[in-house]
Amino acid sequence: MAASPSLPRIPRTVWALGLVSLLMDASSELVYSLLPLYLVGTLGVGVLTVGLIEGVAEATALIVKVFSGALSDYLGKRKGLLLLGYGLAALSKPLFPLAQSAGVVFGARVLDRIGKGIRGAPRDALIADVAPEEIRGACFGLRQSMDTAGAFVGPLLAIGLMLWLDDDIALVLWFAVLPALLCVVLLAVGVEEPAPAGGARRFRSPIRRDALRQFSSAYWRVVAIGAVFTLARFSEAFLVLRAQQLGFAASWVPLVMVVMAAFYMLSAYPAGKLSDRIGRQRLLGGGLILLVLADLVLAQAGSVVPVLLGVALWGLHMGCSQGILASLVADTTPAELKGTAFGLFNLVSGVALLLASGIAGWLWQTYDAATTFFAGALFAALALILLLWRRAG
Repeated sequence: MAASPSLPRIPRTVWALGLVSLLMDASSELVYSLLPLYLVGTLGVGVLTVGLIEGVAEATALIVKVFSGALSDYLGKRKGLLLLGYGLAALSKPLFPLAQSAGVVFGARVLDRIGKGIRGAPRDALIADVAPEEIRGACFGLRQSMDTAGAFVGPLLAIGLMLWLDDDIALVLWFAVLPALLCVVLLAVGVEEPAPAGGARRFRSPIRRDALRQFSSAYWRVVAIGAVFTLARFSEAFLVLRAQQLGFAASWVPLVMVVMAAFYMLSAYPAGKLSDRIGRQRLLGGGLILLVLADLVLAQAGSVVPVLLGVALWGLHMGCSQGILASLVADTTPAELKGTAFGLFNLVSGVALLLASGIAGWLWQTYDAATTFFAGALFAALALILLLWRRAG
């Protein structure tokens, strides 16, 4: 028998985008691993308000993606939007340590997430543009792993800086500025994109009815699964608050994000690569099962060790889901509409995330933390049922 041809290499652009993501996530997660404590402990904000801030901020990012994705399809070029998005995120970083009220934090959070929204769909579409089809899952998984390496480094820096600077959160937050600036410089000089294919196209809002009809039923099933999945996966701010509630000292609370990011980072690329061989849906189903287990462990945790176990499971579920959902979107859409497809997917997910974080904050404040995580497990189980129904269909 003839030997099977070797798989193509992961393109340089994917590696460069992964390093850009690593730097920005290190900056962002340094901030986010401490922000819930800053809001609740320093600024006196309630948990429901934290949930609403997180929900609105993250939903803003996902909703903005729908228009940036369509715009990138119209332009046929993605890099300019990436520079704008990462640039806004970098500009937001000094606002966090300068904030003296929840309103300023909210504004900085929204500005940062607008930047994420502008860059998100074009970045995913650029990866889809350059990734060979037979290693598409590996390309998305690699970018996700490198992004999560930044999410590992950022909270680790936060722990060291909090210990060094005697828990001065505002001073620690200033250290997020440098990696954000380096990220923008690397993007400007290190990321290349292919020449746009085809002639000029007229820009149209992706929410128009005739635009929506161009997508297959398989794509819309992926959108539905992603929405229910997002309802189950509320903001990680609640993981930080859960750790503090169960006895973590302020300096060590970022360890929650370190553990989550470590398991996310170590699983995202292998999961993406494995999905190219055995199929996306099996890995996504495994991710949902892990999320159910994570929520149940966190709901019943009474000490530090169960919290870290639940957070580790949460990280594994992220590794087995986020890059794979992106691959499913790429698999079910035509090449000329991938930016629009990612944007629509994130629009629906953004609305779901706003609801998820709002509901989580309300359940926590009205009942208790355990109820929040039990509700998350229920939504994850519903998403698993929907995924099995899609597979049967």
